[in-house]
Amino acid sequence: MVRQQNNINSEHVFCSDDCQYEWISEAFTGEGHPNWKGGVEANYGRGWNRVRKRALERDGYECVLCGTTREELGRNPDVHHIVPVRAFVETPVTTEADAHYLENVVSLCPSCHRKAEFGHIGRAELEAAT
Repeated sequence: MVRQQNNINSEHVFCSDDCQYEWISEAFTGEGHPNWKGGVEANYGRGWNRVRKRALERDGYECVLCGTTREELGRNPDVHHIVPVRAFVETPVTTEADAHYLENVVSLCPSCHRKAEFGHIGRAELEAAT
């Protein structure tokens, strides 16, 4: 097994993308998922809660791609960073807080969010949907 350059410092090593996706699916369910009732809330630092709320309001509390509503989900949609927070953290001149601006986030249902996280929905499509 060879670590790719983008995950050399990761504490987890996967034999393939499919293996990584399976681990993510198992690790981020129930108490491990920030949307779980009683679970931990993702803390992306200064500015996150404000921009998250503004994105949900802008997007009408529904997935901008498939139109699934908050009522259909039984909770608020996820708010996804188009340019990932890690891209800002890994750059020496920006911080995670720099990722939190309205044009960089979009409301997605869990299904569309997974597709976006795994690269099945591109940046251009997400930007066009906002």
